[in-house]
Amino acid sequence: MKIVSRNEELLRDALSRIPQSSSRTSLSSYNKLIRFEDISAAAFKIQCGVQKTPCMYSRLSKQYGMDIYLKKEFLQYTGSVKERGVLYLLTSLPQDQQRKGVIVASDSNFSMAVAYHASELRIPVFVIMSTSTSPARVKMCREYGAMVISYGTTAKDSQTHARRLAQENGYLYLEEEDSAVYLSGLGTVGLEVYEQVPKLDAVIFPAGGHCGLLAGSAAALKHLNPHISVIGVESESFPVLQQSLKAGHPIEDQACSNHHFYGDVSGLCFGSNSLQLTGKLVDKVVAVREEDILISMLRLLEYERATVDAEGAIGLAALVAGKLPELKGKRVAVVICSGNLELHLLQQCIARALTLDNRVCRFSLVLSDCPGDISKLLEILSREEARVLDIKQERTFVTSELFTVEVTCTVETRDKIHTAQLRNALLERYPTAAWTER
Repeated sequence: MKIVSRNEELLRDALSRIPQSSSRTSLSSYNKLIRFEDISAAAFKIQCGVQKTPCMYSRLSKQYGMDIYLKKEFLQYTGSVKERGVLYLLTSLPQDQQRKGVIVASDSNFSMAVAYHASELRIPVFVIMSTSTSPARVKMCREYGAMVISYGTTAKDSQTHARRLAQENGYLYLEEEDSAVYLSGLGTVGLEVYEQVPKLDAVIFPAGGHCGLLAGSAAALKHLNPHISVIGVESESFPVLQQSLKAGHPIEDQACSNHHFYGDVSGLCFGSNSLQLTGKLVDKVVAVREEDILISMLRLLEYERATVDAEGAIGLAALVAGKLPELKGKRVAVVICSGNLELHLLQQCIARALTLDNRVCRFSLVLSDCPGDISKLLEILSREEARVLDIKQERTFVTSELFTVEVTCTVETRDKIHTAQLRNALLERYPTAAWTER
């Protein structure tokens, strides 16, 4: 049965006036009108190649006063929702091009998805990475089945080399862009969420410059139920989408971060199709702080046992930060789209999040260098049920009286209230105690 909605006309209107960019030619033949039927066809075609990830009720619901359902796209084989768009894109290539192969030039989630699914489809795949790429990501990409070539010191060097190899050998150079095929694959998330959670009031997606997931899923959701609110979330440090929507065209000179923590959250706006669909179909785009993203990562780890990256946690961060008070008491789905946090960042992110959440604090005080004074301090910490993480003593470089010791303690507490209680207890006994501000 064909589902008819007034939003199909809206989709056509959103894309009918978009001039095709001449600067991106790798997939130009696949740029056409995105329709609900395209998303349905994509869902049928990729159903055996990607996971139908769960959309589960979260224990965080009571904490934030709404029914929260988490769409766990980080459970895909490569840990990213990008697999949906990539698989549909690769299966839509002409057989002649599939025999010749494809080439990509980055260490992004998109490239990882291309490496895995091209190998599964027996399409020759080459990935060009800069010499500064994490060895772990190089190893992972090779394990997916790609031929990985290290070239150049920057991403631009790798891209130039990849384009040259594509031209010389007949490979198709792929980069993440908003072709109708790619957006249709990503839009299948919206179909699944609608099917898995009845009576939805809102769905929250990561946004940023790479807003294909938001745009494609909005097309599906608004076709099925125009009353569902579709909300995008991006970083305050890189409000690429908000600025692009305000300008009416993709912002190309927006400063972005090369730090792996941000991933695609800080990427440049990559296409007019996604931007126009977002402007027409998305109800709201909000920005959150880095601190909110880190606390969101901590909440997901503690309550859902989910280790996700910034892109995966940014949707929940809008609820953590209280940016969407209108959703109180509503039924809300949040798409957790990516779980590819590098191990060396994991410890830093969790440690920083615990500090921001007022659960790890540090203070220093001066004690007389006499037997038993340290024991008295530890007795207070034990009585207040604070867990000592680290304690340091400094006797030489102190500016206080002779025969004193400066003690610096790092302790773990339950929450903000517990931290305040500990602080009051220590100040009562040691009035000169100094707390390190976070």
